[in-house]
Amino acid sequence: MTERSADLARFLTATPDAIVCELTRVRGSSPRAQGTFMLVGRETLLGTIGGGALEYMVIDHARRLLAEGRAEAAMDVPLGPEIGQCCGGRVDVALRYLDANLRAELMARAEAEEAELPHVYVFGAGHVGRVLAQILALLPVQLDVFDTRRAEIAALPAGVRGQAVAMPEAMVRKAPPGTSYVIVTHDHALDFLIAQEALARPDSPYVGMVGSRTKRAKFSNWFVEQGGERAALERLVLPIGRQGLGDKRPAVIAALAAAEIMVHIGHREADTAKAHAPDQKRVAIGR
Repeated sequence: MTERSADLARFLTATPDAIVCELTRVRGSSPRAQGTFMLVGRETLLGTIGGGALEYMVIDHARRLLAEGRAEAAMDVPLGPEIGQCCGGRVDVALRYLDANLRAELMARAEAEEAELPHVYVFGAGHVGRVLAQILALLPVQLDVFDTRRAEIAALPAGVRGQAVAMPEAMVRKAPPGTSYVIVTHDHALDFLIAQEALARPDSPYVGMVGSRTKRAKFSNWFVEQGGERAALERLVLPIGRQGLGDKRPAVIAALAAAEIMVHIGHREADTAKAHAPDQKRVAIGR
């Protein structure tokens, strides 16, 4: 269970009366996509449908439903000057009372969506790895952290899935397809072994290692000596968080690395979607 689905479970348990507010149709520009929902209790909230005037209107409407004992309503909202927003689109919002069936439906939906999230393996639970885990736990990924040191795994933030393993590099071979790998261990030799395994996985959107240009040069020479193809090194991000321009503070490295990871995952997902899209030119000719 990710932190997001855990938050949902906690909210449903703690909130006896609530309304689910879902974007059921989006036309034009909108701050969130169709299917996005938030939960509105009498005094509590979970999630967002984009913020701003739209969200305030929906929250007010949902709380009126709760106060009046009504079970559902629908809203058709233009996202323009009329409500003080400039998105320019239009959204339909369905508001429904959270009965037992809908609660079960939302949890099942969250679990199904969670199962489809991309995997990210972080190797190393030290200063950078720990902060990186905190950030990634907030993002739409399935996160696992590995370290040879039990004490470091025990110090991970609550809710982060960690495992102490004797041979972290072996976890790469067992990883699900499409897993991204971030290597931030305390041992350069171990970093090299993990990176070697990760670069052997062409299905990975991201392989990154903490370090310097000198470390990259040493790893590159070692990798080629071990029989690795020099072309594979083009996939290695080293140092991670390159946009930091040399900032060595763990939190800065972790924040920039998290952004890098999500960009690489996004590019891979876009490429995959494009590859599986119908051949529009062929369809047009066929018509």
